[in-house]
Amino acid sequence: MYQLTTSTSILRLADNAFIPPDPANTDYAAYLAWLEEGNEPLPADPIVESEPLTPQQKLEASGLSIEELKELLGL
Repeated sequence: MYQLTTSTSILRLADNAFIPPDPANTDYAAYLAWLEEGNEPLPADPIVESEPLTPQQKLEASGLSIEELKELLGL
């Protein structure tokens, strides 16, 4: 079974391989044959937009203390 992606590649679910739309690629040829048999790929997962991080969250994600950040910035 296959799944569409938000790019041009196709995701083969059996092994999580991304298959580029290249006619010379044997995996892509197998995907096209699978389609010709009447199969349909799963739709692409929706793109989930996340909320922007707050300054505090950015600082925590950096792993730096305020003092370390100031030193890094030369403040």
